[in-house]
Amino acid sequence: AVVSTQSTGIKAIDNNNKDIKDDYTIADRVTYNYFVGMKFMFDNEFKAADRCLTFAFENCLKTSLGNKRKILTYLIPVKISLGFMPSRALLKKYDLCEFENVVTAVRNGNIKLLNDTIEQHAPFFIRAGIYLILEKLRVITLRNLFKKIYIITSSFQMDVANFKNALNWLGLEDVDLDDTECVLANMINDGFIKGYLSEAHKKMVVSKVTAFPALKDFL
Repeated sequence: AVVSTQSTGIKAIDNNNKDIKDDYTIADRVTYNYFVGMKFMFDNEFKAADRCLTFAFENCLKTSLGNKRKILTYLIPVKISLGFMPSRALLKKYDLCEFENVVTAVRNGNIKLLNDTIEQHAPFFIRAGIYLILEKLRVITLRNLFKKIYIITSSFQMDVANFKNALNWLGLEDVDLDDTECVLANMINDGFIKGYLSEAHKKMVVSKVTAFPALKDFL
C-alpha cells in the first residue's frame, strides 16, 4: 500500500510537467529521489535506484544523520547488488552494523554467513522492508564463491563436484550434484556466469573472455 501510494504521487509529479522537479527546493528533490529510489529498488531496477538514492544521500543535510541513515538503509543493499561494498567506517558512522556481516559474506562468497546474518537481524530488515531484497543477495554471494573457485582452479573447465564440495564445506550439507547443477544452470541463464554445463562430463565450461561479468553490466 505504501509503495502504491508513492507510485501515485510520483506519477502525479511526472505527468504534471517533466521539468517541474527543477522548480522544487533541494529538500523536496531529496525527498522525491528517496521515494523514487525506493520504488526502483522494489522493482529490481538497481541502477536507477542507485542514481536516485545516491542523489538523496549526497544532497541530504550533513546534520540530518537520521535521514541519511534512513536513505543508506536502502542504498546499501542496492550498492551491494551492483557489486559495490560499503566501508566498515560508513556503517559504523551511521550505526548500521547489521550490514557488516552481510558485506563480508557477499564479498567472500560465504553463503552460510549470509544466511545466518539475515536470520539474526531479520526483525530489523523486515521493519525496514528490505528482507526480500537481502534474500536476493544469495545468488550474488554464490556467484562470488564460484568465481573464487574459478580463480583458484585457473581452468575454463571445472568439475561440478568442486562447487558442490564448496557448498557442503560452508554448511549446506544437503546440497548434492543435481542441486549444484541446477544452481549453476540458473546462474548461467540469468547472466551471472558466461558458459555452459556439460552433462556427460559433469563439468561447467566458462567463457575465456569475462567468465563472470561485472554485476553492474547486466543488473
